[in-house]
Amino acid sequence: MKRSVEKVEYLKRLLVGRPLKSAENDEQKLSRTAALALLSSDALSSIAYGTEQIVVVLVALSAAAIWYSLPIAAFVIILLISLTLSYRQIIHAYPHGGGAYVVSSENLGKNAGLIAGGSLLIDYMLTVAVSVSAGAEAITSAVPALFGHQVAISVVIVLLIMMMNLRGLRESASFLMIPVYTFIAVITVLIVVGLYNIVTGAQPLNATALPGAVVPGVSVALILRAFSSGSSSLTGVEAISNAVPFFKNHGRKMQLRP
Repeated sequence: MKRSVEKVEYLKRLLVGRPLKSAENDEQKLSRTAALALLSSDALSSIAYGTEQIVVVLVALSAAAIWYSLPIAAFVIILLISLTLSYRQIIHAYPHGGGAYVVSSENLGKNAGLIAGGSLLIDYMLTVAVSVSAGAEAITSAVPALFGHQVAISVVIVLLIMMMNLRGLRESASFLMIPVYTFIAVITVLIVVGLYNIVTGAQPLNATALPGAVVPGVSVALILRAFSSGSSSLTGVEAISNAVPFFKNHGRKMQLRP
């Protein structure tokens, strides 16, 4: 019996790590580099499939309508910049963490805070569902032999993320630093090389329609639907604002609000 308990404890330590004491909370705080890797993974995953969702809506009408993704993506970026500036103000106003629930409760009342908190929980669940599904689709696209196993792949990914988070902030951040910063570097190289090929003429234009061309059948409803689908790229921006206490104090004192 004792040996069985020891095996269970060993397996638990192996999967979720050792228990952390409350006194070790400060040791779990993260540097900016590690914290951004942990907290920005949600936003980066949204960006990875956000543009795809715009194209999926447009291509349902015609391949020629894909060029509309450019102005739609531009408006999504404008909205993203506005949200980022807003959350910067929230971070300075609520240096101990200012999520949607806290900000809404203190400024609009308890009921508004509950609505904001509930909607945020739904947003997190949908983000996990959509992000994991998009990841499973990407895996099966790269490895066609796995096609038809998207559900199993999604379940495995969710379990891995759950176990990783149970191990604590520092270990989760350490694990995510490599894939997150590799993703940023690869996307940056992709954009730079693509722009260079376009400017130098090394890559011929193979667009189904030139930007600005009028495509029959495009309606305001279709554009708005594509915009709403592309706005999924905005999810995860609030994570950094919610998790300000996770950052190490680098000696720079933030001005507390009265």
